[in-house]
Parts: sequence; structure tokens; C-alpha cells
Amino acid sequence: MAERVVSTADLRLWTEDFGDPSDPPLLLLGAHSSRGWPDEFVAALAAKGLHVIRYDHRDTGRTVSLRADPQPYTFYELASDAMAVLDGWEIDRVHLVCFALGAATGQLIALDYPDRLRSLTMTGAAALTVDFFTSCDCAYNGAPTPSGLPAPRREVLDLIMQPPILDDVEAELDRRVELARAMSGSALPFDPGEFRRWEQREIAHSGIAGLNQPKISETADITDRGGELANVHTPTLVIQGPLDPVHQPPHGAFLAESIPGAELLEIPGLGHSFPTAVHSALAAAIATHVLRAEPVAAA
Repeated sequence: MAERVVSTADLRLWTEDFGDPSDPPLLLLGAHSSRGWPDEFVAALAAKGLHVIRYDHRDTGRTVSLRADPQPYTFYELASDAMAVLDGWEIDRVHLVCFALGAATGQLIALDYPDRLRSLTMTGAAALTVDFFTSCDCAYNGAPTPSGLPAPRREVLDLIMQPPILDDVEAELDRRVELARAMSGSALPFDPGEFRRWEQREIAHSGIAGLNQPKISETADITDRGGELANVHTPTLVIQGPLDPVHQPPHGAFLAESIPGAELLEIPGLGHSFPTAVHSALAAAIATHVLRAEPVAAA
């Protein structure tokens, strides 16, 4: 495992890798710091014969903004950041695994940088045509969403919107564990101890105030590109969590139907988080998809 800082005109992106650099490269793209991907899950992917890279996104972890006057970022800038990470690791084409709002970035990468992808995997995801922030408004006012797909559950949004407790680490850990409980669904036993341990690692990595999601300006400016997904030819896997309270079924099916040849897989017990109980099935599904998309070596 090695750390590397990748510099751009306005950022110093903190990155690290796991596994053998000679193995097929896989980039993890989420909406959080690198520690949003649990160490144990990343290690499970590396054990499948993958060279895994994770990084701290804008406004998270140890990534540093060089802007004198910070402004909200666009998904296009986040896509450019991911390309900078690939360049920093001298990777031409990568297997991209996306989660949550990171999946919107991943879809833009598939549209605008198709030559940089070997495969695409998305979980906890909605299609580009879905305006996430408008869907959140619908959850609060009881109106149907423009897409006709389910809005996030209001009780989960309430927890997401709670501000961090900066002056009490234990209280802040309690808050994060309760959010993780809500995100995880209810089919699997919830282990508060493991999520507390992961959040302690996050605080050690980022500080108590370092767990911010990127300050996205809006999603409306990318929804009109959803129709372009019909032109994507990257081998794509969409993993739907049947208990995902943010992008509830059939969001995954709608996304998979938007991309020619995309495969849809439902993992029992999966919500909008990565408890240990789903690591094995999730890592196996990703590795199977990735290795199937790898070019066959010449004899």
C-alpha cells in the first residue's frame, strides 16, 4: 500500500493504492473521503487480483483545495479529478466502481472519457436523468418526483442533513452510527461496533470536521445528458440494494435499462452502505464483472 498526492491546478488530491500494481487497475469513486470505502472491503477487492486505488474527493479527507475563494463544484470537475488521479498513477484505462453521487460522476466519465474505461460498476445509484436534489424536495413536500421513481426516504434525509457535532467525538460517533443504521436497511443484523470502528478511522484520517460530501452546485445541469447513456458501450454492471433508502428500487433497473447491454444485479440485504455482511458478495460481483471485461492476453 502506497500513498500518493496528485496535484492539479487547484487541488492536491490524496490517494492510496492496495494490491499488486501489475493486476488490473480499479478506481473507487464515491461521494465521500477515501475512508467511505472500508479497509476490509478494499482488501477483499485486492485479494481478488485487483489493483485498487481510492482517494479523498474535493472537500473531504486530506485532499487540499488551492482555491482562494471556494465555490461549489460541478460533476464535470469531479470527473476531471478522477482523470487526474488516473494520470497521477500512470493508468491509461481503468475499471471504475462508483457509489451514490459518485455514480453520476461515473456516468459522465463514461460519456466524456470513454477511452479511459475498461468497465463500469455502479451501486447506490440513480441515472443521470434523475435530479437528485429535486427528488429530495419531493420527499419533503410529498409531491411525485419528475422521473416517477421513488424519492429518498424522508427520515434518512433528516439524518443526512444533521450537522456534525464538532465538540464531542463520542456524540458525533453516535450520530454517524445512527445514520449508518438508517442507510443499511433492516434485513441484515446491524453491528454498531464495526461502523463505529470505521468512523473512528475516518476521524483519525480526516479530523472530526473532515467528513463532508463534495459541495455539488446542482444536479439539474447534467440531467439533460441522460439520453446519451444509450451511446455508452463500456461493459456496465448496476448493483441494486433492495433496501437502499436513498435510491430505492427500481432506480437500479431504470439505470441499467438506460445503458445498452448493462447487467443488473440485486444483492440481498444491501442498502446504501457497506456492512461486512455484504463485502463477500459485493467484492465477488465486482471482480467477476471486472475480470470478464479484461482483454484476453495473447498466447
